[in-house]
Amino acid sequence: MTEKKNIFIFMGVSGSGKSVVAKQIADNLNAAFLDGDFLHPKANILKMLSGIPLNDEDRLPWLNLISNAAFAMSNVNDVSIIICSALKQQYRDIIRGENKNIHFIYLKGSFAVIAQRLAERKGHYQKSGMLQSQFDTLEEPTADEKDVYAINIEQSLIDVINETTQVINSICNCE
Repeated sequence: MTEKKNIFIFMGVSGSGKSVVAKQIADNLNAAFLDGDFLHPKANILKMLSGIPLNDEDRLPWLNLISNAAFAMSNVNDVSIIICSALKQQYRDIIRGENKNIHFIYLKGSFAVIAQRLAERKGHYQKSGMLQSQFDTLEEPTADEKDVYAINIEQSLIDVINETTQVINSICNCE
């Protein structure tokens, strides 16, 4: 069991595998789970459904909700997993807020690999044509962000899950 409460934010552009990887790991670790997309205001969802990228003003209320959810989850769960793109450092800073024990799992892949995945995906409101805007928005985490762990997604899904699980276990001893 963990000694402290830990929150893992699975971040990256749409199509990087956040949902698949995070859900599997949450299940494996019996961790609390939240898909941050469920917290988007209706206006944001309608905008994305129309193929219009969100701007910083659109994202601010959503990021505050993610931060609040992380705080609430950390008060009742040893391990919490939240999916949120968190593309810019300022977004990650909003999520960090006053939360303790936040860690970001950055699912990192090339434009070509992720574009191919999005082309094959059905039933999601993020359109593949919006991928370029996500890469344009993405601010790769720097070495200054010591709570961010990059995982190369250009390997098999099981290898991504295993590598991510190893990172999480090294942080919270939640095996």
